[in-house]
Amino acid sequence: MPKFIDTHPMEPFTEQQLKDLQNAPADEFGVTHHDILFSKKDNLIYCVLEAPNAEAIHKHHAKAGISCDWVRQVESTRSK
Repeated sequence: MPKFIDTHPMEPFTEQQLKDLQNAPADEFGVTHHDILFSKKDNLIYCVLEAPNAEAIHKHHAKAGISCDWVRQVESTRSK
């Protein structure tokens, strides 16, 4: 499955909500969280996601009321 990275404000999410999202099953758009990196100080999240396409990433975030600053398809050096 393709991997994507995006960024958006951390608010309104709490650290616990992010931890819960990390292990959530794929949503109705086929999106799963590979990793979530965040800075409370900077109010910023970087999501590393697996999804069928960028449109699914935008729908995933829109459902949560979030608009991404940007979304990029990426590759990883991890074997898993």
